[in-house]
Amino acid sequence: MNISGIHHAAIIASDYPRSRRFYTEVLGLEIVAEVYRAQRDSYKLDLRLPDGAQIELFSFPSPPPRVSRPEACGLRHLAFSVPDLEAAVQSLRHHGIEPEPVRVDEYTGKKFTFFADPDDLPLELYEA
Repeated sequence: MNISGIHHAAIIASDYPRSRRFYTEVLGLEIVAEVYRAQRDSYKLDLRLPDGAQIELFSFPSPPPRVSRPEACGLRHLAFSVPDLEAAVQSLRHHGIEPEPVRVDEYTGKKFTFFADPDDLPLELYEA
């Protein structure tokens, strides 16, 4: 096996229009494709990050809530790399999102912070 990277991460939203706005307008991700799947009463929105990786944003009728944040078994959080953490934090604040205090990774010396999407999914910004 020769894995070359992460292709996509999939996220299920409880309020599709709200999450669509968050990921496109607040985080600025590019829309690749959007389809409505009538047989599932579900939207699927493909979003591209600048490095080519993607996020698939889904809607489903009445999805169950996340078990706990962030220590439930499974995906812990999704981290985005940013060139300037302070600028990214200011952008979040401009949109009314208050991230956690900035911390420094004790092993790499890099700055990072956490914030949440509209469904309280933990997201991280990591200064690259």
